Amino acid sequence: MNVNRIIRKSAVVQNSRGKGKPSKSNRKVEKRGRHHKTDANAGCKPRTKFLRVTLITGSMSSWKKMNKEELEKQYSPSRWSHRIDKDVVIEAHIREITKGTEKGRNVAQTWLDVAYGQGDGEKLDIYLPLNPSTAPALLIYFHGGYWQLLSKDLSGFMVPPLVNSGAIVVAVDYALAPKGDMDLIVSQVRRSVAFIVQQYSALSGVYLCGHSAGAHLGAMVLCTDWAEYGVFPDIKGALLVSGIYDLCPIVHTSVNDPLQMTEGDALRNSPLQFVNIMKRHGGNCEIVVSVAQYDSDEFKKQSEEYYQVLLKMMTGK
Repeated sequence: MNVNRIIRKSAVVQNSRGKGKPSKSNRKVEKRGRHHKTDANAGCKPRTKFLRVTLITGSMSSWKKMNKEELEKQYSPSRWSHRIDKDVVIEAHIREITKGTEKGRNVAQTWLDVAYGQGDGEKLDIYLPLNPSTAPALLIYFHGGYWQLLSKDLSGFMVPPLVNSGAIVVAVDYALAPKGDMDLIVSQVRRSVAFIVQQYSALSGVYLCGHSAGAHLGAMVLCTDWAEYGVFPDIKGALLVSGIYDLCPIVHTSVNDPLQMTEGDALRNSPLQFVNIMKRHGGNCEIVVSVAQYDSDEFKKQSEEYYQVLLKMMTGK
């Protein structure tokens, strides 16, 4: 299993002599660890390793020390946009991904509204290359929206370059809160992956991608015990963007109003609690953990802590 962490920020980074200097790009810094599993039954034992270490700036204080107003701000992504006013940023986002999805549907063969179960929202859209190979790569995308907004119908914006390179893209829907609680939503996305891989007899690999709440769901898929589902997806990579890996802070914000999570619900569905399962079932998977340049300190902290736990799991340090 390989793990990468990408943090976008304007910051001072440490050079090899320990002296601060501005990043040349002033846009992106990376933290990477490459580890290769040496035996299928031996867990994730590192054989080779490459690390370029950088630091996240900003406060890393515990969310429990924040007052309600500050915690609410930290977990309100629309309030951190530097280009668009917070009152119109969601509308602008929906407008852009709608345009992108229309383009995606124009360049691919599509199977829309494919049911992967009988429950509310249990459907997915499949985007196929015009000339598919015999063993294509498969990318599964889980949309964001804090588990209560957006849908697969707005999730085809990344399709054009992927299908043009021969990959299959699948956008997954799930029951949005308040119709769906967190236990149900996590169960749905896991079942969606099991359903999808059963449709293809030959794949070069399965790749997961998710943004915000979708990154959380992707991380929960990574820590699935697939024996319960009777399938063993060959998950070779995951791109997790601005994810939430500890749901406990969310319990104390307005985001939880439609979700109605208890502390127990949050712990049961927090990827940080289940990295050990990834060690047993993760295989040789490369994970990229990323946050945006202007994400809040709490969002950056979430990604940093998740990365560190993954790294400790793989190296044993």
